[in-house]
Amino acid sequence: MRSKPFLHAEQAPLVWEVPGLVAGVDEAGRGPLAGPVVAAAVILNDKTPIRGLTDSKKLTALRRERLYDEIMAHALCCSIAQASVEEIDELNILQATLLAMRRAVQGLRLKPNKVLVDGNRLPPLDVLAEAVVGGDALVPAISAASILAKVTRDRLLVTLHEQHPGYGFDRHKGYGTAEHLRALNTLGPLPEHRKSFAPVAQAWLAVRPPI
Repeated sequence: MRSKPFLHAEQAPLVWEVPGLVAGVDEAGRGPLAGPVVAAAVILNDKTPIRGLTDSKKLTALRRERLYDEIMAHALCCSIAQASVEEIDELNILQATLLAMRRAVQGLRLKPNKVLVDGNRLPPLDVLAEAVVGGDALVPAISAASILAKVTRDRLLVTLHEQHPGYGFDRHKGYGTAEHLRALNTLGPLPEHRKSFAPVAQAWLAVRPPI
């Protein structure tokens, strides 16, 4: 049975100053041709601030790894979740991203009073939520979430590279680089490739042309 796409729940009117715990949420992996989309939710501890938090894309891989360990050690709580390649192909990438975000928030050990989500779309949540465009560079908790999501997804793609070294996943992390497209068209798509993405669909037809 085909799952129904998520409907965007009506969010409560914005009340910026809400007492209590605030969670930041971000994702990694909307654009790649392969692998899951990963989301993270983080509630930071004001008593143990973490220096150097910013958009994960602005950090080196080594700096992200070090901040990942620091966030996991010092945040009040963290949650990392995924939406699979199958869910991406069934729901579409936007809805799968919102699903991963919702799972990340639901996985938090502590329930936040407010959730700040990077971007301009919100997953359906049962708490006050606000979308913050550019939030991964503006809100420390979102920055922390972006780092956890990015490092987690990169690790998954390195593991995929170890299983299928011919595709170069350790370098391009699933994005549609020239190297990746050459491998995709030469070696064919893997189960971890997103069949709903045009380059993969074209490669899939080349391997299995319609009858």
